[in-house]
Amino acid sequence: MSGLDLSEWKACAPPGQFGLGGNYCKLEPFDAEKHGPDLFSAVGGPGNEDLWTYIPMGPFANAEDLNAALAHTHAQHRWDTMIIRDIATNEVQGMASYMRQRPEHGSVEVGCIVFSHALQRTRVATEAIYLMATHVFDELGYRRFEWKCNAANEPSMRAAVRFGFTFEGIFRNDMVMKGANRDTAWYSMIDGEWPEMRAEYQKWLEPANFASDGAQITKLKTAPRG
Repeated sequence: MSGLDLSEWKACAPPGQFGLGGNYCKLEPFDAEKHGPDLFSAVGGPGNEDLWTYIPMGPFANAEDLNAALAHTHAQHRWDTMIIRDIATNEVQGMASYMRQRPEHGSVEVGCIVFSHALQRTRVATEAIYLMATHVFDELGYRRFEWKCNAANEPSMRAAVRFGFTFEGIFRNDMVMKGANRDTAWYSMIDGEWPEMRAEYQKWLEPANFASDGAQITKLKTAPRG
């Protein structure tokens, strides 16, 4: 990609400033007053502590602390958090954030992904990532979409590959996180790969791809080539 002519390149607009809608879920910019109690019910309190093992913050015992943490990450690090609402139930089921925003380079990360137990491994979860990718590539013109996670977090690493992100390597001794070392696994997808991946997402998300019990009929085929 080094030969691309970017002499006319202009910075992208920031992501996460308005809602996104799909067939199975809606994503909405986090608003503490509007979403705080419902988000906490989905991912906070007793029984949800495991959701925060590899997240830089949390777990949370009350909605106020969760709201304060999201306000801090937005103010200090420009994390724009989107809540994920299941259209079928109208329930908030989790969140994901646009992070490490570098609009001048056309690069942004999806991270701080906290899916409730009910949301995990569902078509709603997959569509949420699809909507976020569509927003940055198709609507805003970004060149790079990143995914990073603790290298000990094997489920997140598997999810990154399933969602179409290419493994780029491990940053060793990258962070001290919750009193422990964190090696960070880096993944990305880029604009040139997105059209093929978009088509595979759309094919997988078709209602006809799901049995009456909600089980997938064919697997998502966005795994990077090579």
